[in-house]
Amino acid sequence: MLHYLARVVQIQHTLSPKSPLRDASVFGALLKKHESMLRRLSDLHQSRIQQSASLKFYSDTKSFLNRFAESRNSIENELDRCSRASDPESRDRLKSDLEKVSAAIADLEKLVAESSYFLPAYEVRSSLDSISQLKESLDVVNAKLLPRKRFAFKNKVVNRDSNNVLGSVVNAVSESGIGVASNEVLVEKPSFRVCDSPGFRNKEGEVLVERFDGEVNGDFTLSDLRSCEVRLIGRFRALFIHRLRDCKVFVGPVLGSILIEEVEGCLFMLASHQIRIHHARESDLYLRVRSRPIIEDSNGVRFAPYRLCYEGIERDLKDSGLDEETGNWENVDDFRWLRAVQSPNWSVLPEEERIPMVNV
Repeated sequence: MLHYLARVVQIQHTLSPKSPLRDASVFGALLKKHESMLRRLSDLHQSRIQQSASLKFYSDTKSFLNRFAESRNSIENELDRCSRASDPESRDRLKSDLEKVSAAIADLEKLVAESSYFLPAYEVRSSLDSISQLKESLDVVNAKLLPRKRFAFKNKVVNRDSNNVLGSVVNAVSESGIGVASNEVLVEKPSFRVCDSPGFRNKEGEVLVERFDGEVNGDFTLSDLRSCEVRLIGRFRALFIHRLRDCKVFVGPVLGSILIEEVEGCLFMLASHQIRIHHARESDLYLRVRSRPIIEDSNGVRFAPYRLCYEGIERDLKDSGLDEETGNWENVDDFRWLRAVQSPNWSVLPEEERIPMVNV
C-alpha cells in the first residue's frame, strides 16, 4: 500500500511538478488517511469478534439452562411418581427407580461441573442449590418408602446400606451420647454426613497410599484423619474429604467433584472438574480445576497452582480432561462474601511460600 501511495505521488509530480516539500505533504496526508482506514477496519473487526463471543456465551448459557431445567423437571416428576406409588407391583420397583433417580441427579451435578467454567457465578450457585434440593427430596422419599430396618443394640458397630452416588452423602450415627441398654432399640441420630464408599478413615500419624488402575474407578472417602499423609495415585470419579487435621493430601485427577468439609491446618494438592470447600481453616490448596473453586464458611485458606508429579500423570490428566491449566485455581467464589471487594477469607499463596513440585 505504501508503494502504491509513493507511486501516486510520483505520477502527480510528473504531470504537475511541485516542490519536494509539496510532495512530502501530499504523501503524508495520504499516509494518514491510510492509517485512519486501517484503524477503522481493525475496530470493526474487534467489534465483530466481541459480538460473536458474546453471542456464543449467551448461546452456551441458554443451552445449559434449558438442559438443566429439562433434567430437573424430569427428576422432580419421577420423584413425585415414586412418592405416590401404591400398588404392590409399583412398590416392588421402587428401589430400582429411586436408584435411577439418584444416578440422574449425579449426572446433573456432573453437567454443572463441566459447564461451570463458562457459566456466571450466580447460575452455578443457583444450579447447585437446586441439586441440593433434589437430593433432599430423594432422601425424604427414600425415608418414607424404603425405611431402614431398626437394629437391636449389641455393643458392636452396625453396618448400614446407603444408596448414594456421585455427590450424594448419607447420615452417620454419632458414637457420643448414645446411652442405651443392651435390650433397647438403637435409634439413628443424625450427626455429620459422610459418603459410604471405599477410603481411609480414623487414622493418625500414618502414610496412606492408594493406587488406582487405568480404568475409571468410583468414589473415595477420607474421613477423621489426623497428622496423616495421603497419596491417591491414578484417576477416579469423586472424592469426599471430611474432618481432617494437620494432614497432607496428594491426589491425582478426579473426573467429577471433590467435596471438602471441616478441615484445619492441612495441605491439599488436587485436580478436579469441580471443588467445593466447607468449614476449612488455615489450609493451603494447590489446585487444577475446570470450574471456579467454591468456599463457604471458611477462613485462612490459600490457593496455588497444582504441583503434583508421578509416573503417568500427564496421561491421567489428559484422559480426565484436566491437561490444560485454566488458571481457575485463583478464581475463587466465596458464597458467604457477596460484596464486590476481595473476600478476606481466602488469598493467593505467595510464591516464596509455595512448596516445590511433589513427586509421589
